[in-house]
Amino acid sequence: MEPEYKKRRSFWPGLKILDRYIIRKFLGTYIFSIAMIIVVVVIFDYVEKIDGFTATKAPFKSIIKDYYLNFVPFFINQFSALFTFIACIFFTSKLAYQTEIVAMLSGGMSFRRLMWPYFVSATVISIVSLALSLWVIPISQRTCVAFEQQYIPRRQHYQYDRHIYRQVEPGTFLYLRGFSDNSLRASFLALEKYEGSSMVSTLEASDAKFDKETKRWTAQRYITRRFDADEHETFEQHRNLDTLLNLDIVELGNLKQLVKTMNIVELNEFVEQQRAKGSDSIRHLEVERHTRYAYPLGTFILSLIGVSLSSRKVRGGTGLHIGIGIALCISYIMLNRVFEEFAKGGSLPPMLAVWLPNIIYAVIAIYLYRKAPK
Repeated sequence: MEPEYKKRRSFWPGLKILDRYIIRKFLGTYIFSIAMIIVVVVIFDYVEKIDGFTATKAPFKSIIKDYYLNFVPFFINQFSALFTFIACIFFTSKLAYQTEIVAMLSGGMSFRRLMWPYFVSATVISIVSLALSLWVIPISQRTCVAFEQQYIPRRQHYQYDRHIYRQVEPGTFLYLRGFSDNSLRASFLALEKYEGSSMVSTLEASDAKFDKETKRWTAQRYITRRFDADEHETFEQHRNLDTLLNLDIVELGNLKQLVKTMNIVELNEFVEQQRAKGSDSIRHLEVERHTRYAYPLGTFILSLIGVSLSSRKVRGGTGLHIGIGIALCISYIMLNRVFEEFAKGGSLPPMLAVWLPNIIYAVIAIYLYRKAPK
């Protein structure tokens, strides 16, 4: 009689007792391992920052509610790929060591069918990770960043750089020095216009102030300089600067801090806005946008590698599988970081650089899948 697993070839084979057992063990191992590392990370982070909390008299309730509850989703997502891989290898190698996988395959179950509960588990983890990346983490980071700027001394002046240089529109650049978020003042403002690589004019003002209601910059005095084709300079002094710039106040903040607090809709709008201005930060923004999708979807690739690698019973046992698996996972994470830097530096297109590690490891996953015991 033909085994039941060979009779069913539908896209949805259902969830049988064995499937539910694998899903429960896989997700249980994943949740337990990531919970343990989060506890360790929180303890070490608190010990590191306790002097700062004491110096700024941060309320304990605010530390827990505003900081660590918003801190946890970020680190869950950061460690998600690693612990998906570890959970997959740990549980599957244990099955292989106890000869349970051999029994499944001998009973007529195909290796492809064995992958079904693993991919169901990977789907759950990917959906949660996508939700965290696209929506939850940006919202939680707003509260977390606000707490850091208020109660962590080294972060209190991190929101704005001492020297801010932004492209307002193609060929027009704004330079600010000593900008303060509290007073909305800059000790020095310069607006530079270029034609090609040549500067054609500048506007410079001291003690410039930004008005949130009118979105205009004002200063009591300012000067303008114009440069002709012979590099001859025309210098003029003026009073009562009142100008409107195509630049929102939030764009003056630290770019890395700014994009962390944007959900995917806000990030998409910001990318298009910066592309229209010809901003030189567009590569960093594109990398951030593609990363939010690439990492969660990498869960499927790492799960396939984990099962294919650890489903064979070897003399080294579970330890050998975990050792090889961690080495592969760490190399995957490092490769992601390397290609991100290539993208930010202009060596590779952002989309290609972010997705290339997934493509490389998908090829590795397919190779290991073909070599896995059938």
